[in-house]
Amino acid sequence: MVRFAPLAFVMSIAFAAPAMAAESDALKLGAGIAKANCGSCHAVGRTGASPNPKSPPFRYLARKYPLSNLEEALGEGIVVGHEGLEMPQFRFDAKEVEALLAYLGSIQKR
Repeated sequence: MVRFAPLAFVMSIAFAAPAMAAESDALKLGAGIAKANCGSCHAVGRTGASPNPKSPPFRYLARKYPLSNLEEALGEGIVVGHEGLEMPQFRFDAKEVEALLAYLGSIQKR
C-alpha cells in the first residue's frame, strides 16, 4: 500500500524551502561581507585566530553585547579602534546589515 504525506506536511515543506534558501543566501552574503571587509584584522569564521591579535574574533562578539546593537552602527557607519589601531569606517545598506548580522549570529560561541 502506498502512503502519502499529509497535505499540511507537504505544504509546510513547500513554504519552508524558499525561506531556507533566502536564509542561506543571506548567510553567504554576510560571510562574504565579513571576509572582504573585516577578515584582514578579525577572525570571521567559526575557528581561527584574528590576523590582528587586538581585533576580537567575530564568533565571540555576542559575549560582549547583543548583536542587534550593531544594526544601527553598521547602517550609519561603524568606527572603532583596537588599542591605537584605527578601524576603517564601514557603512552597509539594509540588506547587507541584515545579512552580516545573520551570519554573525550563525557563528557565535558563547
